[in-house]
Amino acid sequence: QVQLEESGGGLVRPGGSLRLSCAASGDIDSINSMAWYRQAPGSQRAMVASITASGASKYADSAKGRFTISFDNAKNTVYLQMNSLKREDAGVYFCYADLISGWALEYWGQGTQVTVSS
Repeated sequence: QVQLEESGGGLVRPGGSLRLSCAASGDIDSINSMAWYRQAPGSQRAMVASITASGASKYADSAKGRFTISFDNAKNTVYLQMNSLKREDAGVYFCYADLISGWALEYWGQGTQVTVSS
């Protein structure tokens, strides 16, 4: 059994910052990659940023230059530092993990709400 525990969401003013964390725990052999997705009301879930265990990262165009994803191998934890937040960054942020637990599996966290409002 594997769990993804997210934290760090909340209410922030436009221009502010938040740091999301997602810790993977349980029977994990290795992690291939982790990512953050955002789902805004009425929209499909879309990738914001991803990172491999070796540190290669990708960003959605909307996140480039403002968000930074990082991965702590020792803690099996992925972080998303979000700066200069805009109203359109609001939504539920989901953590995703592509990992090996006996065999290749994909897991999703339950999501953490990010609200950007003055």
